[in-house]
Amino acid sequence: MSATTVVVPAYNEAGRIGTTVAELPDEHSVLVVDDGSTDATVSEARSAGATVVEQPHNKGYIAALKRGFREASTDIIVTFDADGEHRPADIKKLVQPIAADKLDLVLGARSTIPRPSERLLNKLTQLRLDVHDSGTGLRALRRSLAVELALDTACTCGTFVLEAAARGARIGEVPVETRSVQKPRGIAWKHGAQFFHVLRYLLSHKAPDQEFDL
Repeated sequence: MSATTVVVPAYNEAGRIGTTVAELPDEHSVLVVDDGSTDATVSEARSAGATVVEQPHNKGYIAALKRGFREASTDIIVTFDADGEHRPADIKKLVQPIAADKLDLVLGARSTIPRPSERLLNKLTQLRLDVHDSGTGLRALRRSLAVELALDTACTCGTFVLEAAARGARIGEVPVETRSVQKPRGIAWKHGAQFFHVLRYLLSHKAPDQEFDL
């Protein structure tokens, strides 16, 4: 399999990050981007075998993600949530289409999107792109694409895939399974702000000539 870095943004994930890192396949480099945690996230991630880079203070998920994109040195990057929602076994099927030079971005499509606010963002994104899960945190993409993404929005729902499509990326999805975890309460507020970011993006960018695969 092509060299891959799994980028794991983390903020106050002590008690979970060690297990998340330990479960990841040994053939991948694991890069945890600590976003100014005040607990034992850094020490637990390092003890589990991850390379850890630290943000000087809490800058948010997108800033941590972009730091990971810059720090990664492999051609392929996988984004992976720190809280244990994703299943490491799904990484292989996300990476394969990129390694075979068939796609540039592969989304891990969940069968169920739990939060109404996220489902609304997904519907809005589908006005432009035929994707089943525009807000997934499990993705594989080329580093050359990752470092070009501005992601100047409240969160990545919708705009991550919209911006990639606007840059001409070949995009696909594969179905993945998830595990139930408790998400931060403030995420619905971010989705509310993100609605206007996605709407603005749709109004200011023309539709790309793009095909999608599942």
